[in-house]
Amino acid sequence: MSKAYLILSDGTVYEGEGFGAPVSCVGELVFNTGVVGYIETLTDPSYCGQIVMQTFPQVGNYGIIEEDFEGQCAIRGYVVREWCPEPSNFRSQYTLDEFLKRQGVPGLWGVDTRAITQRIREMGVMNAMISDHIPDDLSALRAYAVTGGVAAVGAKARSVYPATGEKRRAVTLIDYGTKRNIIRELCARGCEVTVVPPDTKAEAILADHPDGVMLSNGPGDPAENTGCIAEIKKLLGKVPMFGLCLGHQMMALAAGGQTVKLKYGHRGGNQPVIDVAAGHAYITSQNHGYAVVSESLPVGRVRFVNANDNTCEGVDYPEYNAFSVQFHPEACAGPRDTSQLFDRFVGMMKG
Repeated sequence: MSKAYLILSDGTVYEGEGFGAPVSCVGELVFNTGVVGYIETLTDPSYCGQIVMQTFPQVGNYGIIEEDFEGQCAIRGYVVREWCPEPSNFRSQYTLDEFLKRQGVPGLWGVDTRAITQRIREMGVMNAMISDHIPDDLSALRAYAVTGGVAAVGAKARSVYPATGEKRRAVTLIDYGTKRNIIRELCARGCEVTVVPPDTKAEAILADHPDGVMLSNGPGDPAENTGCIAEIKKLLGKVPMFGLCLGHQMMALAAGGQTVKLKYGHRGGNQPVIDVAAGHAYITSQNHGYAVVSESLPVGRVRFVNANDNTCEGVDYPEYNAFSVQFHPEACAGPRDTSQLFDRFVGMMKG
């Protein structure tokens, strides 16, 4: 191990030890409050372009298990208080350090992640660098922005996943950076899932006559994806639709709404959400830095709100036979409080 630094765009420097790939990186620094699920975090394409910091103090204690990967690793860097070099888990294949080396991702440990998290909460999300030295000029760091994420991590070609057991429905999933467990949840409910690239035209999707269309999660600013939003607009009202995370945000934009960047976002497995229609509360897994502006929606009705900051967490569009949520009902490693939303989607297709 060698000395390394986390340099924030405001000039703040934290000294720690490097691990993982011996390279430098620049990215948007975000924190994740999950106690478990670091494998899923590391392989969630929605983190494209970001340096991820875990608030839980020890990470890597159950090793790396490739069966649990959610997609391709797209993070720029990884920051932890302490990493475990000797994981204890019968499923473990190798260490966190080895994973980062294989992915070419630099890591930093031995820093006060609590203090860094508090700074982000006070100042807002900012850019950061992991490096073995402190540069004199921070202009490139300050100018960095996460762009082109959907094109970078979305599917490059069409693929088909068979239903588990008898095929009951056919779903087209538009892949903006999807997590594999979304596909598993649909297949487990008798859906044959056709995954298509993010730039697929609406006409090509409708030509397949799917029973429903799923809009996946993905990285970056939703408003950047003007081409994708235009195609979603063509699909609204033509086929039952379900949007998750980035898909939720882009569905709102296609319906005429607006989105806004949050001060530090929601990332972790402990976000409380209220179903305003049923009066129920759920604990959800989330990973997003943008939110739909509820008051901007010309159609639909807000169905879910965040209990902490009252931001929009889900919208029903009865006009279009569609709905969307900001959180992850397919969450793996959990919580799974809202997995019944997949049943709701299947029910819409049957109707």
